[in-house]
Amino acid sequence: MINFFEVNETNKMIEEENLDVRTITIGISLLDCISPDLETLRKNIYEKIERTARNLVATGDEIEKEFGIPIVNKRISITPIALVGGAACKTPEDFAKIAETLDQVAKKVGVNFIGGYSALVSKGMTKADELLIRSIPLALSKTERVCSSVNLGSTRTGINMDAVKLMGEIVKETAEYTREDDSLGCAKLVVFCNAPDDNPFMAGAFHGVTETDAIINVGVSGPGVVRTALEKVRGESFEVLCETIKKTAFKVTRVGQLVAKEASRLLDIPFGIVDLSLAPTPAIGDSVADILCEIGLEYAGAPGTTAALALLNDQVKKGGVMASSYVGGLSGAFIPVSEDQGMIDAVMAGALTLEKLEAMTCVCSVGLDMIAIPGDTKATTISGIIADEMAIGMVNQKTTAVRIIPVIGKDVGEKVEFGGLLGYAPIMPVNQFSCDNFINRGGRIPAPIHSFKN
Repeated sequence: MINFFEVNETNKMIEEENLDVRTITIGISLLDCISPDLETLRKNIYEKIERTARNLVATGDEIEKEFGIPIVNKRISITPIALVGGAACKTPEDFAKIAETLDQVAKKVGVNFIGGYSALVSKGMTKADELLIRSIPLALSKTERVCSSVNLGSTRTGINMDAVKLMGEIVKETAEYTREDDSLGCAKLVVFCNAPDDNPFMAGAFHGVTETDAIINVGVSGPGVVRTALEKVRGESFEVLCETIKKTAFKVTRVGQLVAKEASRLLDIPFGIVDLSLAPTPAIGDSVADILCEIGLEYAGAPGTTAALALLNDQVKKGGVMASSYVGGLSGAFIPVSEDQGMIDAVMAGALTLEKLEAMTCVCSVGLDMIAIPGDTKATTISGIIADEMAIGMVNQKTTAVRIIPVIGKDVGEKVEFGGLLGYAPIMPVNQFSCDNFINRGGRIPAPIHSFKN
């Protein structure tokens, strides 16, 4: 039974410590929409999404009022469009028309974002995969709510280096296409290794082919709650520290479980997973970097940062798994620079570099996220950064990602303002030494030896 103390404790988490349900995401299969005729396909996609998600926003608002729990975003994830559009799309422009349809239906049903303008190319690219990837700059420049992702590698297949090279060029091209908005298109584009099928967070959400026709996934976030809990055990041993994080993660996950179950009931759509990810916002006190400082660091990036982040990530997962039988997605700590005021402060102080962020991705939930770099950075350099991150994911059997933004016309020392949950970011320096010959080799990096487990 929940007692009055626990009710009051949860209320305090919401009112004072920035606890929220970051997103209710409805996953929708579009496999039954496939048609060789592009206009028929677009019509099928629009009607399927509108029919399935028409009540999502109203339901989220109803739950928010009933339980008093802020639900920040309502989102949609769909079957990777490279799979859906292959029969009908003969050019990149054809795929971009599907993106426009997705944007239109997202606006109609009122969601914040729709994810799944995606391709899965960890071992090789079909013609449809390549056409979709080449359409990404155009698609993201013509839409407001569409998010795109490409899975470039996995522990079982290795890394598709042809796709890594291409994505470096696509990131740079997307930046150019959206240069009038400070290259904002790149904030809606992410590349993965070991991408999960049930991730409710953008920009990487898509509805995997192993999923049912429609599913409800919920993402919960509470960096402020964890930081406040740790303030009460300042100076205590690691054992006390770990127990505190676990107990807090348990409580936060229970809130997500409650919302997910209620959304599932009201929408009559099966409940999928709760993703407990400490996803920060630019709001003061809602920072993963602040948790690291509370653990004992002067700034995120100081010696000991990777160990502190590993501890945090592991205890969050342990607490969350005890709170729900269906914890999934990414679940852990996110370290997006522009969305975390503490991370921004660490970069400005000189404590946090791109190389240190890469080391931190070995133990966090995602990877190099929302990092602004000089707009004149070469495409091959971006590909090299992507390749490094894919290798970390492949070898460590974990999800890693890169969402990097070469801001056209800006250089180190300047800032870029994205607004809203995307925040702002200082332009970070990039290693200037060349990796051209490495990236231009072509082919695949084989899967590691420990991938052979059959």
